[in-house]
Amino acid sequence: MHARTTPTFVQQVRYICGATLPPAMTDWVVADLTGPGAVRRYLLRFLLPVIPPLCLFLLLPGPLWMQLSMMALLYLPHVYFTVALLNVYRRHRLVKHGLDPELANQDELRRRDEERLSYERRFGRV
Repeated sequence: MHARTTPTFVQQVRYICGATLPPAMTDWVVADLTGPGAVRRYLLRFLLPVIPPLCLFLLLPGPLWMQLSMMALLYLPHVYFTVALLNVYRRHRLVKHGLDPELANQDELRRRDEERLSYERRFGRV
């Protein structure tokens, strides 16, 4: 019997909450953290779960604009720091799974290499 290469539902929930997955799922972890849609998944995982508790402000007495303002005072900095810490989080998760943190910069490094090669071809270095 071979080991699973994709996590079960329970493993995915634990992974989202910060747990590590077995070594057999390393390829899945790399794809999740650096593959297509990785930024979208990260933002959804951090920004959506905060909304229901913030909706509790709607139960407070007062005008709607005040309730929405209180929600925004908490949610906007949350969005800012979530976006700002994207690369820190991805590198941390890669290290936690025993992987090279430079994998988080894989697309940027590939683009940089392509740009350099294009420059060298254009100006006769290659």
